[in-house]
Formats: sequence, structure tokens, C-alpha cells
Amino acid sequence: MNMDKPLRRVAIFALLLIFGLMAQVNYVQGSQAEDLRTDANNPRLYADIFKTPRGQISAGGEVLVSSKEIDDEEYGRFYKDGAVFFPVTGYFQGGSTQVERAYSGLLSGDDSRIKNQRWFDTFIGKSAEGADLELSIDTDAQRTAYERLKQATSPGRRGGAVVMDVETGALKVAASWPSADPNQFANDPRNEKSGERLEQLNEGDGVQKPLVDNALSQTFPPGSSFKILMSALGMSELGLDGSSNQDTSKLVLPESGQTLPNSHEGGACGSSAPLRAAFIESCNTSFGRMALELTIEKVNEGGKKFGFGERVEIEPDFFAAQSAIPVSHLNEQGEEVKTGQDATARSGIGQQNVTSTPLQMAMVAAAVANDGVIMNPYVVEKGLAQDQSEVYSADPSEYKKAMSEDQAKELQDWMRGVVTEGTATNLQGMNIAGKTGTAEQGEGIPNARWFVGFSPVDDPKYAFAVMTEGPGGGANGAGPVAGAIMRQVLK
Repeated sequence: MNMDKPLRRVAIFALLLIFGLMAQVNYVQGSQAEDLRTDANNPRLYADIFKTPRGQISAGGEVLVSSKEIDDEEYGRFYKDGAVFFPVTGYFQGGSTQVERAYSGLLSGDDSRIKNQRWFDTFIGKSAEGADLELSIDTDAQRTAYERLKQATSPGRRGGAVVMDVETGALKVAASWPSADPNQFANDPRNEKSGERLEQLNEGDGVQKPLVDNALSQTFPPGSSFKILMSALGMSELGLDGSSNQDTSKLVLPESGQTLPNSHEGGACGSSAPLRAAFIESCNTSFGRMALELTIEKVNEGGKKFGFGERVEIEPDFFAAQSAIPVSHLNEQGEEVKTGQDATARSGIGQQNVTSTPLQMAMVAAAVANDGVIMNPYVVEKGLAQDQSEVYSADPSEYKKAMSEDQAKELQDWMRGVVTEGTATNLQGMNIAGKTGTAEQGEGIPNARWFVGFSPVDDPKYAFAVMTEGPGGGANGAGPVAGAIMRQVLK
């Protein structure tokens, strides 16, 4: 019997609705399920993330981060010597930073590399267990760095240190003073006091921002340690070498008529000297003249060979702050101001608006120590699923070729000379070579004191950069800290 025409239309419409609903269900489950499940606005996501333990983070056989049950099958994160390792581990409290964020999928078990291995668990709806991570950090050297930075930095100021394996890029040290202890807010993330403490640390005290580490995430004027980079540019762009005669006499700045001073007016800095001597005695005037001859544009371009102007990615979504050699800047009125001649001369000695992270200066030293090649920095060596199968392994790779091998070897000799006969003779016997730096930061503000170099002296394997804020210069304010750290690294 034929259906009435209106009834037939209703039936067809109902079928279309059913087909449409089925298509939508399939689309959501097939294409959008993962996005919806991991959407930061999904309240169930936040409720579920504490239901399963995350993997451990270890270094040198020590477990640095682990999950412990805190209440009714909920887990918080616990950090061994939390403040010491915070610049690398970061924290997990729902939100996360550093390694906790970069490898959150592996640590939680949500990463496809684990799910593909544990497909049956996924099929039956059982949560996959998170992987454990092994870091490249030397735990004893990291502790030494933290304690020595604490001792050497003036009250209320900042310090940072980085050590890098020049052949692989593996970071052995990334320490900051002050630092944050994630145990103060991550053990029980739903506790109201945890949130209050996190907010308090985020606000900081003066220039000290404990949640912003001073090794990877903060920049400072590099002062005369920047002359390593300038010397490399002088060789490549101006054809200079260690014997090239340099005018080290008083430099009258072209715009203001003011004088750019040397730290001393005798010795190599008296009137003229070979470039090697001007380097090891750190004559400002010859490097100011070199910057003027190069122009700020060429100094800026040359800095890119080392990573200036880029956010260096240490691990996925784990970036260092951007170091800079500006050709212009915005004034207080928001207007663009080009870097003039006077500012260009000051930029040549790592002042004016030139800024760098300790990591970036360690990478400059790494280019010298590794015959011109900088490797990509990293901190995670491997990831192991709970059945001990490997789900991740670091793959060292070249970051940039910053200079020729001959230029690097010449700079190695100059940096040895800084310690044997130059501005850092107080560091003799520490098996380190490098360049001092003392950057003025304004009236009433302590200097940024640097020592940037490599070790062992005769067969460079590690590059380092140490910065502390305080009175005096880099030879005494940062050099002994570098010596103590490298003594531990080389054990």
C-alpha cells in the first residue's frame, strides 16, 4: 500500500536526520576526538591528568622527578633538589614548563610512540603508563654550579651558568640563582596554597624572577666576552689575524665626542698592539673601532652565525630566550631609534643594547672549541617505556657553522692567552681558557660579570659561560665559579 505523500516526506526527512546524526558522530569520533580530549578548555582533561602517575625524570642514575599518590588515586609531582634542577626539569602542576612540557606526552603516556606499542591497553581503554626520561645533566656539577652562583652573586641579584658538550650539544649544566623549588606548588596542585605560592614566585622580588631562570631564559649584556664573536667577525669580514696591528689608543666617539675608555691605558691598550694582544688584555677601543668599520648591520648579520636573533629550541616547545644585537630599538615613546655610531662602538664591546643568555655565550665558546661548529643544544638523552623499550633517543645535529677551523684554532690560542698572560691570570691552574667580561648595567646597578670559555685547555671538550651580578669584574666575579664547575665536570 502506498504511503500518503506527506507521510513519505516525513519519513525521508527522518532518515536524512538519522544519516546526518551518524555522519556527525563518526566525524567527531574519528576526526575530532583527540582534539577535544586534549583541548585545554576541556574540564575533564584537567580532572583526569592527576589520575595517573607520570614517568620519572632522571640524570646520572638519580631520580630527580617522580609521581607520588597524594589522595584517592591522585598523584602529585615531587622534585629532588627542586631549585637546583628547576631550569631544566621545569614543573608540572596542570600547566608545565621546560622538560615537563616538552615531553609531557611521553611522561603521561599519551604520546603515540607509547600508544602504538601498548595498542592493546589503548583498545581496552586502559591508560598507558608514562615513559621515563634520562637527562644529559651532570648532577654533581649542577649542584656545584647552583651553590657557587649563590655564593658569588650579590644579594637581590642574579647569576646563571651553562656547560655544553661541544661535540654533541648535550647540556651538562644549566643552573640559575635564584631559582624556584617546584615542591612548593606542585606536590598537591589542588591545594589553594600551591596556587598562591606559584603566583608569588611569578611576581618575584625586584629583578629576581625565580620562575624565569638565568641560564636559558634571561638575557644580560655580555660585556667584553662579546669580543670572542667580534674577533671572529674581524677575521672573516676584515681579513684580520692575531698579528694585525690595532689602534688601541683613546677612542673619541663620533657623535657625542665622549671618550670610550679602556679598563687600563698601559700595556697593549697604550697606543697600538697586535689583535691577539688587544684581545687578551681586552682593549675596548680597538673593538669599538672594529664595530664602526664593520657597521652595526654587519655585526648584527655576523651574530646570526652564532644564533643571535633567534630563539634557540633546546627541546620541542622548550626555547631559550632570544639574544640580540639590535640595529634599532623602540624608545619610551614607542618610536624606532636606529643604532647610531656611538651605540655601534659600544655594541662592539657587548654594551649598549646587546644582550645574551649564558646559553648563547656558551654556544659562542662552543664554536671556538669545536673548530667552528656549534651543535644543537639538548638536555634529554633518552626515553624508556615501562617495559624498558626505547621510545626516544637524542640525535645530535649541527646547529650552525660559525667560523672556519683555522679561525677557531687561532681564537683557542687567544683564549688560552687570556688566562696565561691576560685579564684572567688569577685562573691559572684551573684547566680552563676563556674571555672575561664586565658589563655596566647603569648607575647604581651591579655589573654583569662573565667568564666564557672551554675546558680542558689542551683538548677542548666542553664550552661554558658563567654570569654573576655584583661589583668588580668577570675574572674574579665569574672565573672562579667556572673553574669550580669545570673541575666537577672533568672528574
